[in-house]
Amino acid sequence: MADSSRIPGFYKDPLATRRERLAAARPLLPETVDHLACGGGLDPAVADRMSENVVGCHGLPLSIGLNFLVNGRDLLVPMAVEEPSVVAAASNAARMVRTSGGFFGEATAPIMTAQIQLDEVPDPASAAARVAARTADILAAGDAAIPSMIARGGGCRDVEARALEDGLVVVHVYVDVGDAMGANVVDAVAEGAAAVIQAAVGGRIGLRILSNLPVRRMVRVRAHVPDDAIGGAELAAGIARASRFAELDVYRAATHNKGVMNGIDAVALALGQDWRALEAGAHSFAALSGRYRPLATWRRMAGGVDGVLEMPLAAATAGGSTRAHAGVRAAFDVLGVASARELAVVMGAVGLASNLAALRALAGEGIQRGHMKLHERKRQP
Repeated sequence: MADSSRIPGFYKDPLATRRERLAAARPLLPETVDHLACGGGLDPAVADRMSENVVGCHGLPLSIGLNFLVNGRDLLVPMAVEEPSVVAAASNAARMVRTSGGFFGEATAPIMTAQIQLDEVPDPASAAARVAARTADILAAGDAAIPSMIARGGGCRDVEARALEDGLVVVHVYVDVGDAMGANVVDAVAEGAAAVIQAAVGGRIGLRILSNLPVRRMVRVRAHVPDDAIGGAELAAGIARASRFAELDVYRAATHNKGVMNGIDAVALALGQDWRALEAGAHSFAALSGRYRPLATWRRMAGGVDGVLEMPLAAATAGGSTRAHAGVRAAFDVLGVASARELAVVMGAVGLASNLAALRALAGEGIQRGHMKLHERKRQP
């Protein structure tokens, strides 16, 4: 059982037994075990420091996504969500995928985007060239605003400019934020570099803030599922047809992508991530071509289906709530990832699994049967 994400019958066990089996599968810290046993409550005093106008704490179930094999490593994935079918479906899909070696993925360097707006720019058509000529100065000004990030090995990496309309120019400064989500760092760069950029292109400084469409901070995850693991060739073909439907129809693509984010958001909540930023990045990327597209696609291959998910994903293992919240610390202890890039791949794998589970259900018996069966227990006292 040790170091395996396969824990058969886990959902059937009493709550206390699940905790025991989890501790047997992972060498958890004592404070993690204590936190889970006490119900995972957040100290109201801590909550008061984390947010504004606090009056109490609002709980969500903390569950474990099982069966995940990601880049050859077995992982138990914390998921915080009120919807039981999200956890059950992702775990079931991960079980199918692991029969052919699991999920494989990679994440690019953690590069976030700082945006500096300049209005009333004279000769905006030449702005990109003028910015390029001052690249070293702009990067130096941005770095000067984030000495702590520079000390950790991050910093400004590149600059580009675009002319929009009516003299409006936007300059992007690309910043390596390490294992952080990086919003505060990137905002500091935008403010620190603005004067140098203005000196290069003229105009009036406008907004200076990060973009939540970090196209240089991407994750790509792939999986193959054999026909027999899915439930037969007919279901496999149905999954591929359902995926194609999402590519052709924006109304279907919206729900298709919601299924991807079901899994990603649940992991994000458990691990203290900025799930609002993740949602913004996912859906804006889906529409980047000018047409809203699916984040994950499935193709019929000989003997099975191949799935690929590609999207921006600004995951973090440092900063934010990742250390302030005892429940988040416990969740990280359970998962055991070492870097933000590794976390992004895991979250992408859960998103792809959630999508596979939804398409399989839709191509087969329909979404309601299993969904409503799991909902019935909510009504029990």
